[in-house]
Amino acid sequence: MPLVPTHELVSAAAAAGRAVAAFNVITLEHAEAITSGATAAGAPVILQISENAVRFHGGRVEPIARAAAEVGKGCDIDVALHLDHVTDMRLLHMAADAGFSSAMFDAGAQPYAENLAATRAAAQWAHGAGLWLEAELGYVGGKPDAPASAHAAGVRTDPEEAARYVADTGVDALAVAVGSSHAMTERSASLDHALIGRLREAVPVPLVLHGSSGVGDDELRRAVRAGIVKINVGTALNVAFTGAVRETLAARPDLTDPRSYVVRGREAMAETVRVLLGVVGG
Repeated sequence: MPLVPTHELVSAAAAAGRAVAAFNVITLEHAEAITSGATAAGAPVILQISENAVRFHGGRVEPIARAAAEVGKGCDIDVALHLDHVTDMRLLHMAADAGFSSAMFDAGAQPYAENLAATRAAAQWAHGAGLWLEAELGYVGGKPDAPASAHAAGVRTDPEEAARYVADTGVDALAVAVGSSHAMTERSASLDHALIGRLREAVPVPLVLHGSSGVGDDELRRAVRAGIVKINVGTALNVAFTGAVRETLAARPDLTDPRSYVVRGREAMAETVRVLLGVVGG
């Protein structure tokens, strides 16, 4: 079935008081695992490809984007395609032609005034190209340009500033810093649920949680109840994949055909997706 625009999945989730999950695609196996897990859960899903993943594929966005799209089209569930954490305007300008219906523009490393100006320009271009645009305000931990701690003073998103930022940029969704961090391999993050509630009241667009791999099930459920609508997951899939491959190769060091162990990693990712969708989509 055809891909569904990201904004439709996010709007439907918001209206139902739940969240839609967006999982990072690095390889074709990621896309296959994500859609397999989502099909098992009977839940819609967003396949998202980051600028880092594009860089991994030699800077070429179309091959991995087209492959992920074809996997999504072969499903009986609603699937959207999203370009994530874009800092390069040239890459953003490739998004629509590569099949994406949405993108996240990340100018968070810049001072506020420069962030606002760059994001406003990105939103204006994106809307002209028919794309839904997400941005970020605050410093979600785990990125090279972010503070070391997601709990440091001044890191979290301020509701009043967020409301002004959304009004001045015209973005369609806002990723907020509320205590999660990128690249966490343990699910120990503690979220500020009261802050999520204040942001929901202040900001007229859907709220997005980045770094959700490090957030436990109960914390994720509370975040959705407090107002998070889109939940991004990446590292949890890589932990599952790598663990399954290591276990398989440790038991069978004679294996040389990658299909013999990559399949185990793909299955592990699919199960991770199925379980997480049950948490955030209920």
